[in-house]
Amino acid sequence: MTRNSPPIELDPIGTVHSPRKTKQDDGWGDVESSIELDSTRFTPAALRGLDDFSHVEIVFVMHRVREENIEFGARHPRNNPDWPAVGIFAQRAKGRPNRIGVSRCQIRGVDELTIDVVGLDAIDGTPVVAIKPCMNEFGPNGDVTQPTWAAELMATYYDDCSP
Repeated sequence: MTRNSPPIELDPIGTVHSPRKTKQDDGWGDVESSIELDSTRFTPAALRGLDDFSHVEIVFVMHRVREENIEFGARHPRNNPDWPAVGIFAQRAKGRPNRIGVSRCQIRGVDELTIDVVGLDAIDGTPVVAIKPCMNEFGPNGDVTQPTWAAELMATYYDDCSP
């Protein structure tokens, strides 16, 4: 198959500041982070009204995933042989084409060019490419179903991992 469109270029709009310096699989629920917008392109007006929402969707680039770790086919999620080998687009692994991540997290505050959040599963220094408020009407229509392995994988994803 031939590419039908030119490559897409995205300029980060901001950066994640997080106590997490390396990717971990679980324990993201209590992680307090901030997203700082690029002050050369934005003013505080860009975030006006965002604090009226409880949650926000952050779209980011998993910039530290190496090219050789990108998966284009199927794999066992988290390399767990007890779970089926499923295609990269049937899971949310970081080693995916384009390295795009999406996370819904709770807004703790908005100040000038900074959004304070909890539950963002992105490490320190992660480039942010989009910010969208969560709206009920953009949630799924109808019931959400998923395989058992996905529920098992996510069982501790947001659990507190502090000692």
